[in-house]
Amino acid sequence: MKPSTKPESRGPLPPYFNIDPDLALSHLGAPATTAAFGEMARACTAGREDLASRGLEADGRRSLRLFSTWEITRYLIPVATGHFRRVLKQNPDLPQGESETAGGAKWFTLDEVLRLRAHFGTEGSKAKEYLPYRPKGQPAKMVAVANFKGGVGKTSTAAHLAMSAALDGYKVLVIDLDSQGSMTSIFGGKVADEWQTVFPLLARHYALHLRSENQRRMDRGDPPQPLDDTLSEALEIKAQSLVQKTHWPNIDLIGAQLNLYWAEFQIPVWRMAGRGWKLWDALTDSLAADGILDDYDIVFLDTPPALGYLTINGLAAADILLVPLGASFLEFDSTGRFFDMLHSTFGSIEEAENMAARALGRDGLSFQWDAVRAVVTRYDGAQQAELAALMQAYLGQTLSPHRQDFTALIGQAGEQVQGIYEADYRDFNRETYVRGRETFDATYAAFKQLLIGAWRRDALADQAAPSAAE
Repeated sequence: MKPSTKPESRGPLPPYFNIDPDLALSHLGAPATTAAFGEMARACTAGREDLASRGLEADGRRSLRLFSTWEITRYLIPVATGHFRRVLKQNPDLPQGESETAGGAKWFTLDEVLRLRAHFGTEGSKAKEYLPYRPKGQPAKMVAVANFKGGVGKTSTAAHLAMSAALDGYKVLVIDLDSQGSMTSIFGGKVADEWQTVFPLLARHYALHLRSENQRRMDRGDPPQPLDDTLSEALEIKAQSLVQKTHWPNIDLIGAQLNLYWAEFQIPVWRMAGRGWKLWDALTDSLAADGILDDYDIVFLDTPPALGYLTINGLAAADILLVPLGASFLEFDSTGRFFDMLHSTFGSIEEAENMAARALGRDGLSFQWDAVRAVVTRYDGAQQAELAALMQAYLGQTLSPHRQDFTALIGQAGEQVQGIYEADYRDFNRETYVRGRETFDATYAAFKQLLIGAWRRDALADQAAPSAAE
């Protein structure tokens, strides 16, 4: 039989074949210049403001939605709905909520929910947990969320944990250390320049060091090093003046913006001029000196996706370190390199400090964290179970056994510039909302267990300290 000469049918060619050079040129446009970046930035600003405005009140402020009786009794105050209504009826001085329709469900602001929780904490059953645990006399816990690989859900994880903690009744401060300012945008922050970020706290810490060094110089008869205008101005700034209120009544913010990145260039200059300056303590010492750790229960630190000086300050300040990553080979590999860089960086600091400490007969430096946990985010059990199990086998306790499932709910909330807890469940099927929320509630539960365990360990250590001294 004569072989067929009919050409083999292969379907259409891939789109990268037969691209016409002249047609490609017509689509290319004019060469880009530096000025074009300005036009792109202005376009993004206009678009960002348009998107953000969809979650704003008429006066330009963000607002937090209301919470229904169903939601309060299911998620916030653990009582039966009928009992909740009876308590309100018996206590007319308590917030009564508002109905959108005659005889409809009652809705409450979060401020009102917090007042109701305080009432149940005082008058309710002692067998139930109405108020969140924090031992008396213990300072706030600082929590850094970090990884130097972008796109792992770092800012989203930090924001949702902050919102979870606020709904749980804790007073929360969020500190944005990332000059991209994504966390600041989530909480509706407005930051004019670097003087409304953590930058002046770092500058003040160095200025205090320099002033102390100058006193020693003068004691030796040497001339002091002058403080420039930046350092002199920073000496007058307290952390409280940097704190912004947000649309959440119990979440405050120290925001970030592009100029904060200047700190990555300025800090090494200060370090070169003041070799004895412990730059890694700048954020911790400043917050502690200003009483921030007494004013709040939890401080969340959102770090840049790089191991620079701002990240080092955040990691050194943290009591708990959370490292989000996806269940993929590349993210597992990158996270391993992140841990290796932490080992090298903090090990080098300890080695250098302890060499000097030994020479002077002083105690050495040893960084310590209450807990470090890697957290799998955007998890798809159908596709990633085997790899996640392998990661768990290698990392053991370091990898939280909880997986934060991927849910379309977070994408829908993100379209409205909201976190999952800011989304009104009436915008979804209620059961869809319940299932979507479960993974974020479970992420917070895993974190809260670390938080309570760390506080409990500190409280027991303080109780044992007096007897050990006797």
